[in-house]
Amino acid sequence: MSPSSFQDKNIVVGVTGGIAAYKVCQLVSSLKKQGAGVDVVMTQNATRFVAPLTFQTLSSRPVVLNAFDAPQFWEIKHVALAKKADLMIVAPATANIIAKMANGIADDMLSTVLLATRAPILIAPAMNTGMWDNPATKENIATLQKRGYHFVGPERGLLACGDAGKGRMSEPDDILQKAEQLLTVQDMKGLKVLVTAGAARETVDPVRYITNRSTGKMGYALARAAYLRGAEVTLVSGQTALQKPPVRVEPFHGTHDLFSLMQELAPKNDIVIQAAAPADFTVAEQSPEKIKKEGRDSLLLKLMAAPDVAQAIGEAKRPDQVFVGFAAETGDGTKSAQEKLDKKNLDFIMLNDITKQGAGFGADTNIVTYIDRQVREDWPLSSKREIADKILTRALKKLKR
Repeated sequence: MSPSSFQDKNIVVGVTGGIAAYKVCQLVSSLKKQGAGVDVVMTQNATRFVAPLTFQTLSSRPVVLNAFDAPQFWEIKHVALAKKADLMIVAPATANIIAKMANGIADDMLSTVLLATRAPILIAPAMNTGMWDNPATKENIATLQKRGYHFVGPERGLLACGDAGKGRMSEPDDILQKAEQLLTVQDMKGLKVLVTAGAARETVDPVRYITNRSTGKMGYALARAAYLRGAEVTLVSGQTALQKPPVRVEPFHGTHDLFSLMQELAPKNDIVIQAAAPADFTVAEQSPEKIKKEGRDSLLLKLMAAPDVAQAIGEAKRPDQVFVGFAAETGDGTKSAQEKLDKKNLDFIMLNDITKQGAGFGADTNIVTYIDRQVREDWPLSSKREIADKILTRALKKLKR
């Protein structure tokens, strides 16, 4: 994650009386690690689930409990917190605190700060399914949404009461991603972005396939960065162990799957970024049964050319679309990248030498060269998230032109 999103931001986290309060410890810790200053405000019921000392240790700041506590220096505490906040997060948000917010009630420290602040407020509800489905709760949430409050979750699952249904608080990572989006400039709002990521797997038999070394990290970084900047994102993903960003995800297995999905989806998007690693060749004859080793000294597989996904997208590209490609090479691949730029009708291509230290498959960093029809720029070693933002900024400029 780029440190700039939370760096030097002041986040006020309100913790209310729900069993999910223990998960907020991870949220506070993550915010702090990302460079944010974190103040925690707890209701009295919240202290029954997590000791204030825990949050004080994680945030390195005193936990605020009571509006009438003696201040360490002169300030009206709830006003001071309300003013300093760049963002307020309420997690877990019980039905009670949601009702207070919707009706303007300020009878404790947290509800008072919430009423006084002008910062964006992110609410992570957590409650029994019956309470979540209650018409009063639904009306309160609708009221808050009309006023511009933001929500993340709740999720479906097994609840602390033993019921199964909707009401679980979203995971800390999901809350963190939504919080980061609220602190990110929404310069891509209203745009549709399609990103491909990961490796194609070409089936040999029911238990074997041929693939490549792509992990999908660059594509996932692009999808996540576009989401944070407000775009409507579709991620077409090969098999990967990466955490899915909060966007629409369409899985693919082989290059033919990717080809079909892209023909369907590409025309519907403003920016298309082909970061996946499709196969150049696929198995000509897939065995319907597992190929046995017994009686064989060798195995000959016949391969045939796989469909060229990028070329098909480029041929159908509209004048008002931006199409971005990647070229992973070993050594100086400038000539090859420039040929791909023209042949596949790309607006620009990102070239990277996967043999360089800190670049290539599986790394969290990359070293790339930006190439379009007028410009060639070498970008230094950077995190894939930083590179993703630079790529999106270039694509946005191309789109506006």
